[in-house]
Amino acid sequence: QVQLVESGGGLVQAGGSLRLSCVASGGTFSNYAMGWFRQAPGKEREFVLGISWTGGIIYYTASEKGRFTISRDNAKNSVYLQMNSLKPEETAVYYCSAEKSVSGLKLGFGSWGQGTQVTVSS
Repeated sequence: QVQLVESGGGLVQAGGSLRLSCVASGGTFSNYAMGWFRQAPGKEREFVLGISWTGGIIYYTASEKGRFTISRDNAKNSVYLQMNSLKPEETAVYYCSAEKSVSGLKLGFGSWGQGTQVTVSS
């Protein structure tokens, strides 16, 4: 089971940017599809976007396309989420996830980190 630790959250004004990082350990990182989810207060956890083990497939939901990007560095066992033009409604705890299949990742079947809080003020 891979262990995940997120960092990089914080408080930012609307329109600002943040870069989240996630470091994995305990598994062969390059074998995993990686993704980011978020959970706002009172809402269910939702998939934001993911990247395959090759880095060649990236999934966006419609609202984040063009503003959020995901990347991975297999040499550093790390995945990153660059978020630009942030909106107050994107305030949430952001979680990193790892799963060997992309389909399983999107369905939430992967391992989870502890999450990092992102707060976007208006």
